[in-house]
Amino acid sequence: MKSQPARLQLVFDGGCPFCRGFAELSELRGGLPQLQIVDGRANHQLRQALKAQGYPLSRGAVLMVERDGDTRLFHGPAAVALLCDQLRPSAGLLGLLKVVFASRERTERLYPLLLWARRLALGWRSLPTDPDPDPDPDATSESDQSQQPQR
Repeated sequence: MKSQPARLQLVFDGGCPFCRGFAELSELRGGLPQLQIVDGRANHQLRQALKAQGYPLSRGAVLMVERDGDTRLFHGPAAVALLCDQLRPSAGLLGLLKVVFASRERTERLYPLLLWARRLALGWRSLPTDPDPDPDPDATSESDQSQQPQR
């Protein structure tokens, strides 16, 4: 039997209905009492800290695994595969997702489709794919534009 980590924290994009549904279902029916879900889109400070470490929310959820005071981060397909491997689902859909995504290799192959569905859902909701787009260095500021001659 696998040992359970002391604490799991899934940081997901709360703007994506698929991400939110998976996270909520995992928390409520996944059989992991130590799992906490966090809407990364709503938690700017955490989202920025993860992005600074190389884990942008726009490229996938982050699973933070804390065991014996040590925290490891898993991003994108690695996060989904590890979480699905740990699930002890009591819901039929979650059981199916566990079977499909518990394999790291299969998750790596399917993950681009999940990102595509996320982009589509966010676009439908008029939300940006990346809640923290990098500033465009080629964009001119309003003050620069006001000094340009009118045509």
